[in-house]
Amino acid sequence: MNSDRSQIAVATVRRQFDARAARFLDHDALVRETGNRLIERLSVLRHAPARILDLGCGAGRGRAALQARFPEAQVFGVDLSEAMLRADPERSGGAGSGGLRRWRALLSRRAGPPPWAVCADAGRLPWPDESIDLVFSNLMLPWHPAPHEVIAEVSRVLRPGGLVLFSAYGPDTLRELRAACVRAGVAARPMPYVDMHDFGDMLITAGFETPVTESETLRLTFAGANALLTEVRALGANPRADRARGLPSGRVARALHAELDALRDAQGRIALTFEIAIGHGWKGRPRVPATPGVATIAMPPRRQR
Repeated sequence: MNSDRSQIAVATVRRQFDARAARFLDHDALVRETGNRLIERLSVLRHAPARILDLGCGAGRGRAALQARFPEAQVFGVDLSEAMLRADPERSGGAGSGGLRRWRALLSRRAGPPPWAVCADAGRLPWPDESIDLVFSNLMLPWHPAPHEVIAEVSRVLRPGGLVLFSAYGPDTLRELRAACVRAGVAARPMPYVDMHDFGDMLITAGFETPVTESETLRLTFAGANALLTEVRALGANPRADRARGLPSGRVARALHAELDALRDAQGRIALTFEIAIGHGWKGRPRVPATPGVATIAMPPRRQR
């Protein structure tokens, strides 16, 4: 795994998402799209869970889709950011002053997370061993400093035969923006996204059988550089400890906008790539450890005389 992930701290991720919770729901089209794609896959995987954990549930917009797909199941949620958990999943509209006032009023009325969700680190889940049938996680893993520890924790809480289904950003994400930053002289240290093959190795190490990982590419287009940068900041900031402090200003900022404007297509829009890694695996049954020096032979049934 990329050693740059050691520069990411859980506390920094929590603080950044707490700060962005108010505007995240106005910029989560990509998150909703990938969530819908995961829900569609559940119709093919043929699983009937009784207890579902939405790992990194945010404001809980995925809960309704999970409940509709499995109406008899209990759906629980966990997220690192309490401000995200407090957000109203039905809230919509712009991020203007009126929307901000409504948001602050909402926060004053809601004292904490909804009763179906808890605020916790995905690497230390407050659920007992083998208590969950399905773990559903949409674009949460990229933000954890140790995704292999999260997958091991998912294996712990899943019952044997349980399913994990997740999505994550892949290394090709934001490639246009990263290249534009280099050309403009922006001293940026981008997020070290994990390759889908590494996720497959993590699943095998954690005891998942026949894991499947694949990659899809989604492209969002924007009217201009400001809209593109606003969307990227709202989806989640860079939590690396060695990141550049503050946004570029003056000559460097103008150079970055010029580089992005140079990417406009025939319709005048700027495209931004998001590589989406999608994976799933079934938790294997526990294996009986072999005794050193002892061979076990299954004898055929004795024939009746």
